[in-house]
Amino acid sequence: MNINNKKISILGAVRSGVAAAKLAQKLNAIPFVSDMGSKETLTKTIDELERLNINYETNEHSEKVFDCDLIVVSPGVPTESPVIQKAIEKKIKIVSEVEFASWFCKGKIISISGTNGKTTTTSLCAHVLNNCGLKTFIAGNIGLAFSEIVLDVKEDEFVALETSSFQLDFIDKFKPFISVMLNITPDHLDRYKNSFELYKESKYKILKNQDESDFYVYNEDETNTYDKLKNRKVNFTGFSTKKILQNGAYYNNGELFFVNNGKGEIVCSKNDLMIKGEHNISNALSVICIAKIIEIKSDSIKGALETFAGVEHRLEFVRNIDGIDFVNDSKATNVDSVWVALRSFEKPLYLILGGKDKGNNYDQIKELVIEKVKKIYAIGSSANKVYDYFSSIVETEKIDSLEGCVLKGRNEAVTGSVILLSPACASFDMFNNFEHRGEVFKKAVRDLL
Repeated sequence: MNINNKKISILGAVRSGVAAAKLAQKLNAIPFVSDMGSKETLTKTIDELERLNINYETNEHSEKVFDCDLIVVSPGVPTESPVIQKAIEKKIKIVSEVEFASWFCKGKIISISGTNGKTTTTSLCAHVLNNCGLKTFIAGNIGLAFSEIVLDVKEDEFVALETSSFQLDFIDKFKPFISVMLNITPDHLDRYKNSFELYKESKYKILKNQDESDFYVYNEDETNTYDKLKNRKVNFTGFSTKKILQNGAYYNNGELFFVNNGKGEIVCSKNDLMIKGEHNISNALSVICIAKIIEIKSDSIKGALETFAGVEHRLEFVRNIDGIDFVNDSKATNVDSVWVALRSFEKPLYLILGGKDKGNNYDQIKELVIEKVKKIYAIGSSANKVYDYFSSIVETEKIDSLEGCVLKGRNEAVTGSVILLSPACASFDMFNNFEHRGEVFKKAVRDLL
């Protein structure tokens, strides 16, 4: 697509927005970046825009935004925001950063979405393909923005793209070679008028432009990932930890299989995986599907799976002190992720829970909390909600800071237990992002005597 001399307004002056502005500039367009944040809070990115002589504004979305041929929106800007609604009224074309970058991608896109497991699966996908000799970039919600790397991708190369519902909200021609839907459970409902149906519709946009030449990898154990979709023209490949499939990848008796037209083979065993937990078996099965679609041999897939150690901030072991494990699961920004985390431990748990609430319903983890958790430390702007829900069923205490939770847990936890940060909430009430929250937790743990 030719964007030469086109005026492009970019909403959001953080990672993906700045990357989109840089891409537009490289392609001889005229970018303008607008952000509601203050210049002081955006120092790093503003310095980069100034260095590149890219025009920008802070503290507002002014009328300058609408003097353009195209608007590129960052994931953090809600669809219902006044600036988006006004652009819609003015009939200005709006696209997400992922859509924008995809226009210039020469390689094949593997778009990985789902409510949970995206980061691990995207990382695992890139790890497997790269280890099998297929150059694969990793981008999207993880690592670099798609716009940052897209011009480096050659025709015979791949992009493993972690794709959120926010990035799918404004797609137009986005057409991945392989799309993956790991699961769909209620999350971010505050962005979708508290409607799970609207959230699902956003996720389903990943298939919008796929056809008979493309593939959709879905979870046979979760009807939300394929219900009402089987009439699409795309090639379907399923995976399951609960069913024996005739086509796709499945888990049975400790082994991970792949079957094509009834002919199956063992790819690896559960014990070959460095990443543990049933959720990671499911993630590995989805990557086996991807690798088999690309016609990678099972021995090569197995060798790559054996060397993947997981990702930071997702059930990340930090340290053991006097028989107490400290585990960083800051990536758990919804209740479903906490459910997975709680099921992953047999030891007694001291759980750090809370942050910026996203309309959480804690009923899903109530029984697991009763069974496994000795005490909850409630933090952040949702501390009162967490306390009100859990204090009648388990000891619960409101703590002002994450460092305070670590100190309190260190003093109260018993040998053979786990202090687990798995917040079920967004981080923006106290931290820049979930990575920042995880780093603060890890530093507090490392600073313990």
